[in-house]
Amino acid sequence: MKTRKFVYLVTDRNRSCIHVGMSSDLMKTMSFYRQMPNLFFDAGQQLTRLVYFEELNSEPLAMERFKLISKFTRIQKDRMIRSVNPDWIDLTIGLDFEQILVSGIQTMNTAVRNLS
Repeated sequence: MKTRKFVYLVTDRNRSCIHVGMSSDLMKTMSFYRQMPNLFFDAGQQLTRLVYFEELNSEPLAMERFKLISKFTRIQKDRMIRSVNPDWIDLTIGLDFEQILVSGIQTMNTAVRNLS
């Protein structure tokens, strides 16, 4: 089984703070950020928008990428985000849809097997 690791960037609604993180379950991590918005930052900097992520195949690669991006300046992070997400839209919406779609296909496959 393939090990999936994600390196991601989250921001607040005003784009004033960009946080770099690493996770093996992006949806669970984003759910945590939404449930505990003031844990790391004050109320004005609620990091609830996933604006960039990369999927990597191993933890050492992800850790290396995480360390590199963590050293980026604000301008470098901004350019990286804008290169793939120019409008800074929240990417969790697409991930939610993908997760629903995948779970629906798995449910359908199970139902088809039960009919056979």
